[in-house]
Amino acid sequence: MADVFDLVIIGAGPGGYVCAIRAAQLGLKTALVEKRHALGGTCLNVGCIPSKALLESSELYEAAREQSAAHGIVLGDVGLNLETMLGRKSALVKELTDGVAMLMKKNKVTVFNGRGTLKAPGKVVVAGNGGDTEIEAKNICLAMGSEPVELPFLPFDGERVVSSTEALDFSGVPKRLVVIGAGAVGLELGSVWRRLGAEVTVIEMLPTITPFADRQMSKALQRALADQGMVFHMETRVTAGKVLKKSVKLTIENAKGETEEISCDRVLVAVGRRPNTSGTGLESLGVVLDEQGRVAVDEHFRTSVDGVYAIGDLVRGPMLAHKAEDEALALAEQLAGLPGHINYDVIPNVVYTEPELAMVGRTEAELKEAGLKFNTGRFQFRANGRAKSLGQETGMVKILADKETDRILGVHMVGPRVSELIAEAALAMEFSASAEDLARTCHAHPTLSEVVREAALAVDKRALHS
Repeated sequence: MADVFDLVIIGAGPGGYVCAIRAAQLGLKTALVEKRHALGGTCLNVGCIPSKALLESSELYEAAREQSAAHGIVLGDVGLNLETMLGRKSALVKELTDGVAMLMKKNKVTVFNGRGTLKAPGKVVVAGNGGDTEIEAKNICLAMGSEPVELPFLPFDGERVVSSTEALDFSGVPKRLVVIGAGAVGLELGSVWRRLGAEVTVIEMLPTITPFADRQMSKALQRALADQGMVFHMETRVTAGKVLKKSVKLTIENAKGETEEISCDRVLVAVGRRPNTSGTGLESLGVVLDEQGRVAVDEHFRTSVDGVYAIGDLVRGPMLAHKAEDEALALAEQLAGLPGHINYDVIPNVVYTEPELAMVGRTEAELKEAGLKFNTGRFQFRANGRAKSLGQETGMVKILADKETDRILGVHMVGPRVSELIAEAALAMEFSASAEDLARTCHAHPTLSEVVREAALAVDKRALHS
């Protein structure tokens, strides 16, 4: 009789492989099932990591072309070797996915390569190249992640109409790229190809980009990206599209009902992602989905079927790798009898454009809707010495604190490397810190982090450098 695992996890993305590591550390006999040859899921293979590699490379390319002279660096003609740039990205991905495989061996996690399907409570079938393998488990964790949403009248073809996956590997820089959707994915990949020479047009149905963010920050980011050459059509939707041999023609309609046609070489559809639940046996086993197609779970990640749990993009909350990791840790610890917990109110969100956008907690609009009274502290990066030395002065930090208790309720940033600064805010909020706590904390000088402290001081109208 085959061994019975304490936990079998379907999906080896950040949620799945982190859950496997933590469960194994806690003494649970653990198996991990992944349909891709490489572990790491969408994030490591075709998402977070390759996109950040291209963002970094394209930012260096643009800086070399447009900013080096101001630093007294004479470079002459700066050329682009796209093949090398893409090769660096792929090598980085391989290094990290190989690292995850090594971690599985180190922690004695059994890895099954193939498509995992729920067959019955406590049983998973893995369809691999060598045929089907049945695994028995006391507990099963669903961590299959999500997939891009396509437009019904403009399906992905992998060439002219693409998802984020194909947009990471264009064989050449498109002359004209249209991005449908102004969320993180669309803005980041749009930024990559604009820096490399494409004319980028962004079409968004809503009145602001990054709709999850604080309105003031969204507007500040949009202004910065527009100044860089990105064209925005806000409150506009794509109503039709025709794929030709060498181009795509789109019909767009604005809020006034006015229509126009635009042509481009490629279209990146980045209108969102949906849980990857099809073909995994969920419905036949009785796993209940909610009205948005997500797996319904309780506060302990339990689904409607005993012994079956779900985390990450499959369930409620933002589709973020670090949110999936936190859920993974909490679930593994709960299964081991420990008090695993995740605070959904303190999950940072980041857009890795230049400038970057980062936030944690509630926005001004959300606080007003909830009837909460708050004080606001703002501080601009242009008044910060480190930002000036970097030549990256666009943006600000805004802190929202309870009017009576001074407890921090939300922190919002647009500026250089704010993806690294937001962790301080998240830590402060996790421990229920006040704006005064941040203001009294000594920050090294000169650093970008001083802007956080100044914004905290500004909550009480005592910023030092403005």
